[in-house]
Amino acid sequence: MPRRVGANVMTEETRAARRPGRRGPEFRCRAGVPAGAAASTVPAASAVSAEGAPAARPGAAGPAVTAAVGTGLTIETAQVRGDTAVAAVTGEIDLHTADTLRARLIEMYGAGFRRLVVDFAAVPFCDAAGLGALVAAHNQVSASGGEIVLAGVRPAQLRLLRITGLHRLFALHPDADRALTEGPPRRAS
Repeated sequence: MPRRVGANVMTEETRAARRPGRRGPEFRCRAGVPAGAAASTVPAASAVSAEGAPAARPGAAGPAVTAAVGTGLTIETAQVRGDTAVAAVTGEIDLHTADTLRARLIEMYGAGFRRLVVDFAAVPFCDAAGLGALVAAHNQVSASGGEIVLAGVRPAQLRLLRITGLHRLFALHPDADRALTEGPPRRAS
């Protein structure tokens, strides 16, 4: 029996191929977490605004932690020095967690930090979605005069940054402490 081409594509068993049904409401690709378990912001200290967002402003006491529930990614404001904040990222950055990273970096910038040091020391994996989130955050932050730099990038991730050319977009530092003390960052070649 000849195979038909067009709208009714046939499989090898000559049955019409099924279009996968829409996933139920418990799956959300954008947030990467089940419905009802959206990314939560948990302040390490009791500094919380009326809307429930952390009151992490330059000079504010207590680091704020953002956790993507069920994904294992946390982003903590580890250090603050002037208008520079270190975002210590822990966990894998992939399709399910990338939007949390992007949103948290933009939130930190909106809180008054003009220079964000993203500490990758505890990030074992970062895929293309994670790189896309970093670029999206960079584009939004740099459009209004801010800066995002990377610190503690592992060799495999550095290789990915070099392959994609992003090592020219983000300044790279060996660790977060050096990124804070070195001042204007150097670009990797």
